[in-house]
Amino acid sequence: MTLFEGRNLDRRFGGIHAVRDVSFAVEEGEIFTIIGPNGAGKSTLFNLISRIYDLGGGSLVYDDRDISRIAPHKVVGLGIARTFQNIELFENSTVLSNLLVGRHSRGGPALWQELLFTSAARQSEIAHRERVEDVIDLLDLQEHRDARVGGLPYGIRKVVELGRALASQPRLILLDEPSSGLNPDETEDMSYWIRDIRSQLGVTVLMIEHDMSLVGMVSDRVLALDHGEVLAIGQPAEIMANPRVIEAYLGG
Repeated sequence: MTLFEGRNLDRRFGGIHAVRDVSFAVEEGEIFTIIGPNGAGKSTLFNLISRIYDLGGGSLVYDDRDISRIAPHKVVGLGIARTFQNIELFENSTVLSNLLVGRHSRGGPALWQELLFTSAARQSEIAHRERVEDVIDLLDLQEHRDARVGGLPYGIRKVVELGRALASQPRLILLDEPSSGLNPDETEDMSYWIRDIRSQLGVTVLMIEHDMSLVGMVSDRVLALDHGEVLAIGQPAEIMANPRVIEAYLGG
């Protein structure tokens, strides 16, 4: 079953054609990776899907629903979460508090119930906490639960951002270069977590990645972009052996 589809996606910035007639589909339960050199249009594509940018042409279809014109703040409520290449966390708050922010889209009781801390408010808080504790267990963040994010190593903060996105209970998660800034051991750990996200949580993964070892380890299919256009779509080994991809991305 197709969970997400981009149809003839197009976006210009003045005279720059950042994304040009890009079409692809992501099946439910798939790990689908987008690769390409700098300037290929990968981040623009994610910003279109997140609705940060408006489409210049084409359409976005999620779970058989056209979301091309939905407001950006409503995207996460549909079940689409995202991480960013540059970590966007509340550094003066704890890991637990940052993860609980990810529950905001799931709503809660009315304001008066929150103020009086009624039974409904207590039950909502328990449910949010239970979900966050599941994420903490999945990503081995137990020892950092009460630590201030700003004092943690970069690799741990990267995992916390992943956890915050997972706390929103997405069906589709967009990972923007999850291995960026990680050492080889941390990248290997990230590969396990990406696969666990799919196998244990049932979340479909759409990922941008430069590290070809990680791409090969976790991806079911790969889309290669160059200058905003699709070069090839296929299995990792097939894409890595494609002469056009080698020339544009891996180097001739």
